[in-house]
Amino acid sequence: MKRVAIVDYGRCNLDSIARAVEECGGAPALAREGRDLADAGRVILPGVGSFRDAMEALRARRLDEALAERVLAGGAPFLGICLGMQLLASRGREGGEARGLGWIPGEVRRLAPGAEGERVPHVGWNEVRPRDAGALFSGIPPATDFYFSHSYHFRCADDASVAARTPYGGGFVSAVARAPVFGVQFHPEKSQRPGFALLRNFLAL
Repeated sequence: MKRVAIVDYGRCNLDSIARAVEECGGAPALAREGRDLADAGRVILPGVGSFRDAMEALRARRLDEALAERVLAGGAPFLGICLGMQLLASRGREGGEARGLGWIPGEVRRLAPGAEGERVPHVGWNEVRPRDAGALFSGIPPATDFYFSHSYHFRCADDASVAARTPYGGGFVSAVARAPVFGVQFHPEKSQRPGFALLRNFLAL
């Protein structure tokens, strides 16, 4: 069973993610310090709240450095979830402008309604349209619905990093990929069967 480090920087409830990982065949372990990431086979960075607050919390615990060492230098597959995906950006504006991890160039901005009846925050089920089957979406039909809850979105500087889009707010990036780094704007742990299929794909990397 693969050890999956779930990064705990005091900004989210991790129980549902840990249970989902366990049900999908992984061995979840909370990572509160850099040393907790040292032998992780997989790394998941979840998150709720503001971009700036989350980055300050990661840097205060020096988890940003430990993550770079384990993932970028060590090659451990990484999955950012919701705010965890947004933190991969160069910069974000939620809670005040702040520098992100910078692993995938781009900027996080507030989502704007693109059609009548669309609301922000974007909460609920919506379809995800992958560019191709790829690693995360293998075996998952195109335009499958996943569960979202967010007000900001990731504008990638390089379209090659975009793994999927969702037709809301004029269309936004709902998944990114630059192996071994992956991110999803939706919540796989709350997306029932499709979400668990995606987590199993991640554990199989």
